[in-house]
Amino acid sequence: MSFPRIFVGAVAALSLAACHRPQQMDEHMSHMAAGDLAATSVAASNNQGNPALPPSANQAAARLAASNRHGEWVKIAWRPGSSDSLMAWVVYPATSNPRTPVVVVVHEIFGLQTWVRGVADQVAADGFIAIAPDLLSRVRGGASTVELSGDTARALIRGVSIAERNEGIDAAARYAMSQPSAAQKYSVIGFCWGGGTVWDHMINGGIQGLSGGVAFYGLPYMNGAVPIGDSLAKIRVPVMMFNGAIDARTGAGMPGVDSAMKALNKSYYGKNFPNAEHGFVRAQDDPKTPPNEVVQQGNLAAIKEAWPQTIAFLKKNMGMM
Repeated sequence: MSFPRIFVGAVAALSLAACHRPQQMDEHMSHMAAGDLAATSVAASNNQGNPALPPSANQAAARLAASNRHGEWVKIAWRPGSSDSLMAWVVYPATSNPRTPVVVVVHEIFGLQTWVRGVADQVAADGFIAIAPDLLSRVRGGASTVELSGDTARALIRGVSIAERNEGIDAAARYAMSQPSAAQKYSVIGFCWGGGTVWDHMINGGIQGLSGGVAFYGLPYMNGAVPIGDSLAKIRVPVMMFNGAIDARTGAGMPGVDSAMKALNKSYYGKNFPNAEHGFVRAQDDPKTPPNEVVQQGNLAAIKEAWPQTIAFLKKNMGMM
């Protein structure tokens, strides 16, 4: 059932954001494998997870099917007046708030998959207008609702420049903030490739209304284990970063990011969760092959702490608390 809208209307390899680096592929592909397994038998798990958290890969399809929020596909212009279309999934919260802030959800290296749409649905459940743009829309040949395979998306995503990522986020935020019920404020959250894209967008400055960013297991520009301070100096809004300590590559860059943001007197918080892996939001406690209960519980503990902090951060910086 869907409700109608109730609104008034350390080497240079660390230089780019996590998952689009070849040496990081295998690390994240383990989580992709769990999602592929779930796609063949979503019903295999009776645990639909905690409804206050985003779904895992195995839970996403069922959570979307059961959602009572209004979600829809939209085609939007990459830029005002452009004839090129960007596909996006937008979800509206059930709220009496006449002006609702926007959260742009940036997908992983695997593109705009069911799991990312499930995350957007949770963002809407937490009280925001959520929009997840398919930043592969151009390189895949045009806007489409067809979900790409992980391998296809990984091959195409190398052709998406940082400038194009920022343009896509700008377009998504502009569209969502143009809705009659929207507040003129937006924040960005992203995962893996999308986590690095969050840093890029914070550095780029976005469009009017940008209020903050949350990067899950993605880094800003790095020179070895040291971030490029001149780029971080451009950030004007609060930023958070979360990582799983098993992800040694991103974890190795975090101390440098922490130090640089502190030295620049930026509003920043970061945490590296013990026993959690790269992609812990997607993986959570879904079964692993081979079984690894320590990592499953580490992943689950990480998202149980990180997600409430994320929502509190978004609400604070967009004037909801």
